[in-house]
Amino acid sequence: MHELQVAVRNTSETPVYFADVQLVTPSFKTLPAQRADAVIKKTERTDLPIRYGPANCSPRGLPEVSPATVVAHVRTGSEQPYKVVFQVPHPDPLLARLLRDECSEYLIKQAVSLEFGPTWTESGKVMRGDLVVTRRGPGEVTVTDMGGTTHYIVTPEHRPLGSLAADQERLELPVELTPGRCDPHAFAEAKKAFLFPVRARIDGGEERVVIVVPPKPLQDRLIEYALRVCGLGG
Repeated sequence: MHELQVAVRNTSETPVYFADVQLVTPSFKTLPAQRADAVIKKTERTDLPIRYGPANCSPRGLPEVSPATVVAHVRTGSEQPYKVVFQVPHPDPLLARLLRDECSEYLIKQAVSLEFGPTWTESGKVMRGDLVVTRRGPGEVTVTDMGGTTHYIVTPEHRPLGSLAADQERLELPVELTPGRCDPHAFAEAKKAFLFPVRARIDGGEERVVIVVPPKPLQDRLIEYALRVCGLGG
């Protein structure tokens, strides 16, 4: 989910009611104002959640972050809410990082798709399979590394994993998975267990990160496998 926290400070003795908040910037798609329904009394800081849309990326390269504002409807006392526009100090380092990360992933995805292969084999305490790289656009793509998650350790056959030449359509890169945690609590809260970061570069350029998620049937297999290896199954 695309969500940030907006820090609000009220130095007066008068409570301020925030009806809604909205992030507005050319760097991200503008979403409808998000209901806040919050009364901010005198405080040095109160954080309000605010959603933001997908990054506006370009196939020509990484864009610079654009100026941003937070638009809110506020009121004091019994008056009607009125619109206030707060300028975000530019360039905001958090927005710049979020834009860079999302557009980096976009650029890799323009060149190739990265997916878990269809065949995974359990061998002892190791699950073996392939990361499949499939051509979508021009350029030589080098997969430099594949990282693990909160629950699984990834061991590639070698690093870098391999390169898809400019005239090549498909590449299979062998990897091994092993459980990273074996406590029962970990499996009860496995929200990030399957967000595998893959690092890649196009035509020798800057390394970029793509999050690769295995399909649901494979996720179920990996959970069963990890529980069995950890001695927690049944």
